[in-house]
Amino acid sequence: MNKTSSAPKQGFSSWIIPLSWGITVLLVAFMLFLLLQRLPSALISASAAPDIPQDIEEVLPEDTSAQASLPEFIPLAGEKAITRSASTNTVIPSSFRNTPDTYTVSSGDSVFGIATSYKLKPETVLWANYDLLNDNPNMLSIDQVLTIPPTDGIYYKWKEGDTLEKVAETYKASVRDILSYPGNGLDLTAEEHTIEPGTYVMIPGGWRENQQWLVPTVWKSGAGASKSIPGACDVSGGLVGSGYFIWPADNHYLSGNDFWSGHLGLDIAAGTGAPIYASDSGVVVYAAPIGGGYGNMVMIDHGNGFHTLYAHLDSIAVSCGQNVVAGNIIGYAGSTGNSTGPHLHFEIRQMGAFINPWHVLP
Repeated sequence: MNKTSSAPKQGFSSWIIPLSWGITVLLVAFMLFLLLQRLPSALISASAAPDIPQDIEEVLPEDTSAQASLPEFIPLAGEKAITRSASTNTVIPSSFRNTPDTYTVSSGDSVFGIATSYKLKPETVLWANYDLLNDNPNMLSIDQVLTIPPTDGIYYKWKEGDTLEKVAETYKASVRDILSYPGNGLDLTAEEHTIEPGTYVMIPGGWRENQQWLVPTVWKSGAGASKSIPGACDVSGGLVGSGYFIWPADNHYLSGNDFWSGHLGLDIAAGTGAPIYASDSGVVVYAAPIGGGYGNMVMIDHGNGFHTLYAHLDSIAVSCGQNVVAGNIIGYAGSTGNSTGPHLHFEIRQMGAFINPWHVLP
């Protein structure tokens, strides 16, 4: 009985499972078919502008002329690019020179100012004009014609018996620098170089010590290092300075030379007749005209190792041996001696050595 009743159940299960899978496959295929049929219309509708909802359409104005619109684009006719024709001319900067210039000194000039205008060191201008200035910038005078070298260094006049090696060693320069400087016109490839005496040669980077004339320091008696010059007064004692210096003129800026190796002081701006003040307390040890281009000059011994010097004065208001207090008027500015315009030449010395006034002035 059990065997005959189980046979129909086994037959039913043998065909129902394949039938269900077949129906599933047909349904999936039918859905894919419908999807493929709707895909082109979906793509077209996605690229089109969306419909305006009904509620938005109701608020839009019926008059479309009142709506903003973009300006019409009109393409430009003609060239589509900017063109520039090539230039066959080469412009050489005017600041570059291979040969020296000449400069005529005018009112208000100084060696420092002239050098600065040519972008040179003042020593370069001083050395190139030794025959006029004798290494002393205070000898500059109006209407002098100066030689302005093309670059920093020594503008040298070749002498009989000179050699490149000897000249380069004397002026602490390089033979190759002399040979390669374009303005000298020398052939680098030549085995020997003959330079005629009297020829001017530029020694780039050359250097030498200045040989300027300096006013000697005048010491009070008993200072232990007494020095004198004609016109100096022999004094002892007197006021002693504080070691703190004030500006000797109302202006606190320059109108000529700054402090450099060829000019051991400051040229302070001061018009003719402007008052000049003692920079610190002390005793006047010189008050008179003097050579070397200084003109009317006052020197004060401050009794503490410091001296101050005031030159080119139009007139002197103190006498030799007089005690002065810092701020007292000692004279009036001018342009005496060798000067291209009124100013005060001011020096500070410590134990006879020149120091830069900028280091101690307030």
